Amino acid sequence: MGITKTNLYTDEHNKQAEFFKALGHPARLKIIYYLMEQKSCICGDIVDAIELSQPTITRHLQVLKEANIIKGSIDGNKVCYCLNADGLLEVKAFLLRTQEMGVDEGCC
Repeated sequence: MGITKTNLYTDEHNKQAEFFKALGHPARLKIIYYLMEQKSCICGDIVDAIELSQPTITRHLQVLKEANIIKGSIDGNKVCYCLNADGLLEVKAFLLRTQEMGVDEGCC
């Protein structure tokens, strides 16, 4: 497999690609849906709710955090997670821009 030449793209393109790549795994989507249902940050319940091993959940949370989809805060020896509204607003703005471009109903 070749190396992705991220230097050929803008920082915005690379950031958006990471966001959508993070959404490309069903376990991460399940984590996002779980966090959407919660009214506060979640510390230890994610492993029980998602039914994957702790190391697997930790890796998925790391990918989501790096993509700016979630944020975490350290509370003692626990890390609490919730959705990152700012990161989600950036992608919403991107999607709205693509929608505003319009779709040619006669195309293809």
